[in-house]
Amino acid sequence: MNVEPMNHFFIRDATEADLPVILQLIRELAEYERAPDQVVATVASLREALFGPDPAAEVILGEEMGEPTSFALFFHNFSTWNGRRGLYLEDLFVRPALRGKGYGRALLVRLAQIARERGCARMEWAVLDWNTPAIEFYRKLGARPNNEWTIFRLTQEGIAALAED
Repeated sequence: MNVEPMNHFFIRDATEADLPVILQLIRELAEYERAPDQVVATVASLREALFGPDPAAEVILGEEMGEPTSFALFFHNFSTWNGRRGLYLEDLFVRPALRGKGYGRALLVRLAQIARERGCARMEWAVLDWNTPAIEFYRKLGARPNNEWTIFRLTQEGIAALAED
């Protein structure tokens, strides 16, 4: 499932040995998104979520000359109207010093290949509305915002309160 090299850049499926790197990249993403204190994931929680008996998500890693540069964490959602699953990109991150080399695009190409291989009806993701560089990047790839929908969220506290009703 690896992608051909691009200027010493490789994409590969993450393994359990990559958990410390994945967590570090998640922390760097949170820093970029102005929410460093919100990361509560640990190597142990990621191990269970990504490599446990019922994995909730998958990760692909980008490496330049063997050094981690980027990652994409994704999982499958489902479209009742299409009657097929989709690929939901939870996080895509390229270390800031390495942006502009095509690594983000390469990760999205690999995700599109995975989606096609798995018969997905669509790929979706969310982007912070202040993240203009990412929005412009996604538009250049042909992605379009879905402005007809508003994302709602219940946190753990909200889930617990609703479950008690």
